[in-house]
Amino acid sequence: MRYLLSEIAQIVGGRLVGCDFEVASVATDSRSYAMTHDTLFVAMRGVNHDAHDHIAEVAERGVKAFMVEREVALSAGCGAVVVENSLAALQAVAEHHRKTFNGKVVAVTGSNGKTTVKEWIAQCAPSEARIFRSPRSYNSQLGVALSLLMLDNSYDVAIIEAGISQRGEMARLQKMITPDMVLFTSIGDAHQQGFASLEEKISEKLILAEGTQTIIYHSAYTKLAEGVKARYGERMLIDASQSRVAQMGDAASQCNAEIVATFFAEMGYDAPDFSQLQPVAMRLEVKQGVENSVIIDDSYSADLNSLSIALDNLRSVAGERKTMLVLSDILQTGDSNIYKEVARMVREAGVGRFVGIGEKISNNRELFGEGALFFGSTEEALANISKLDIANCAVLIKGNRASRLERISHRLEQHSHTTVLEVDLQAMVRNINHFRSQIGTSTPLVAMVKASSYGAGEREIAQMLQKQGMAYLAVAFADEGVALREGGITMPIVVLNADDASFDTMVAHSLEPEIYSFRSLASFVQAVERAGEINYPIHLKVDSGMHRLGFGEGDVPQLNKELASASQSVRVATIFTHLCVADDAAQDNFSRGQIATFDRISSAIMAELPYRPLRHAAASEAMLRFEEARFDMCRLGIGMYGFSTTSGEVLEPVATLRTRIVQIRTLHDGDTVGYGRNGKILGERRIATIPVGYADGLNRHLGNGAWAMVVGGKQAKTIGNICMDSSMIDITGIDGVEEGDEVKIFSSERGNTAADMAAVLGTIPYEVLTSVAKRVKRIYINE
Repeated sequence: MRYLLSEIAQIVGGRLVGCDFEVASVATDSRSYAMTHDTLFVAMRGVNHDAHDHIAEVAERGVKAFMVEREVALSAGCGAVVVENSLAALQAVAEHHRKTFNGKVVAVTGSNGKTTVKEWIAQCAPSEARIFRSPRSYNSQLGVALSLLMLDNSYDVAIIEAGISQRGEMARLQKMITPDMVLFTSIGDAHQQGFASLEEKISEKLILAEGTQTIIYHSAYTKLAEGVKARYGERMLIDASQSRVAQMGDAASQCNAEIVATFFAEMGYDAPDFSQLQPVAMRLEVKQGVENSVIIDDSYSADLNSLSIALDNLRSVAGERKTMLVLSDILQTGDSNIYKEVARMVREAGVGRFVGIGEKISNNRELFGEGALFFGSTEEALANISKLDIANCAVLIKGNRASRLERISHRLEQHSHTTVLEVDLQAMVRNINHFRSQIGTSTPLVAMVKASSYGAGEREIAQMLQKQGMAYLAVAFADEGVALREGGITMPIVVLNADDASFDTMVAHSLEPEIYSFRSLASFVQAVERAGEINYPIHLKVDSGMHRLGFGEGDVPQLNKELASASQSVRVATIFTHLCVADDAAQDNFSRGQIATFDRISSAIMAELPYRPLRHAAASEAMLRFEEARFDMCRLGIGMYGFSTTSGEVLEPVATLRTRIVQIRTLHDGDTVGYGRNGKILGERRIATIPVGYADGLNRHLGNGAWAMVVGGKQAKTIGNICMDSSMIDITGIDGVEEGDEVKIFSSERGNTAADMAAVLGTIPYEVLTSVAKRVKRIYINE
């Protein structure tokens, strides 16, 4: 794109103030390293941020052009387009820019499979086809606009993902994209919470095809097929199920392949060669690495657009760590200046160490300065892996598919265990936003990250929550808080199980204690005075009826005296309590009694203080069920991880425990499986062994058919006893399953969640999640 600010003002009906400039790219995040002198910085306002507050620092980095929603102080020589709504204005620019594109625009939408279909098309396309595809999951209201603005007429085809989460969104996307062709993938329950029914979601998705002459769908998705035919009966409808494609494994992959093959036929391309497919990098994966490093695995994608996104992610993940980028050749265009741009982006990102792999990037080594390493191939890099000093580093690995940089990622990972716990950070963000929508965005939240964030991991979760604008993080013990501080977390951290022995450590690391007794108050005041601190924040625990820890109503007079005498040393930041049966409607009267007791006790404490601390009583369930329990702040715990008796159908479980089949064998009538010979075979059965057992956190009571895992989209029950390091499942009747195939032990799929597993065990999801062993590798995915 290349537009003068005055042209943009005319397109969007805005007002130009200051100087006029030509802009060639767009940025919406003030922390982005992709900004240059010809970047248009679009300032937006959200729940937790206002980008207008960062315009001065963006201008210091050389940006001179802005789009703003209100008058701001501009530095000399800068210009801005003032608009009513920045997102709507940016969408208007994208709509205008799309009309200048001479090629064919293909939109892809559906509940699942959008990115897979898009990437398979790009992988299998003939070499002469010049195809643009939107970066990774740039399928939102903002992402689609940014994708369209990346278009230029060097491409023949543009493939744009379109994703929606609620009513009214698709019409805006359709207006921007105005596709020449639409590909519909699956329509299912994913992201269903914004719609009253599946039929309503299908109706909303179909809006994308308004005015489109070619629509490709798959009749395996019955309700979608019915909706397409009913709405667009006169259009050119193509059923992808008529394609002849070799077996691709599970049913979803088969349908995706047939959609791709149908698209190729419609475009006049030769049939796609699916045998050459590489794994699709759906989202950035963050993994624990050796020597206290963290590995950001983006090893299947290398182009300028995705590099800028990945560098921003590197900065976010790194915290206080050093940074390193391992980058392959970019097989994108014949542009001779491409590595000059890469070198500029690397410098702007402040990357501490650069490693280039491939002939083309090595031939441009002079652009990257001293200290950069270069290898002619991945094999050469692997042979010299010891030269990569990754201790305490955040390492971004980014490469074209042919370079197979995933081999470097595997070499640097801390764990090689086949079983992994995958944590979807964007699902967690959506869960947080659901609670905010229910209680109001002005209510601060405390995020519970104790027990390694309920088993999900420490630093990575905390970094995301810090970015989401949480008021506090809460941990159980001081050691957990220290680990977060060492990981670069700077926001307030409350220690809920604070003990006397840890008080000096807490003060040294700016951790704030829960104070629940006169002894703990006196001991902490002494620790504060030893450190020479004043006005140190503390959090008073009130016992309103749980009778676990806290000050009772009879303690208030003495507590007020003690606080007054310690007023120079400590100040009360919050007063809080725990409700013990907030999720049990049968005991709501008891919960309301607790809330009233807490209100009475906390009010008596605050009446004697010369300032007003915040009060909080409501955790995930209570904040939804008892408006009077919200007070000044709420605590978000298990609901953030996707479980709630009140909002269970809306929330998304964020954790998936997955592994792979290591062996399959056919057993016959009378054979037995596992220790104790408790798994008895009747007839002929196919039995798969997976490398996960009770040492990984898989409870032994889940054996002998008590639990079913998901293989190839179908349930496979356990058979025999759960062993220490392995277990067995019955895959009889599940077609196409082979050794190496994935198995979901628990996931976000209905009937396979941690809550479902907890119901089988007669426990709660907390226990299932926190039982996943440390030896299981954690992977963090981010769209």
